[in-house]
Amino acid sequence: MAKNEKRIQVTLACEDCKRRNYITKKNKLNDRERIEMKKFCRWDRKHTVHKETR
Repeated sequence: MAKNEKRIQVTLACEDCKRRNYITKKNKLNDRERIEMKKFCRWDRKHTVHKETR
């Protein structure tokens, strides 16, 4: 595997407003399932759960 094939770019979407707010990277070898993070949503103006989208 090349250097960049292990880490992939994923988009995080807010659970409340369903908008795609964040782009981050994850290691697909270590984290096979979809990631969840609590991040700030600027449209809701509060911290909400953001899940990985495909």
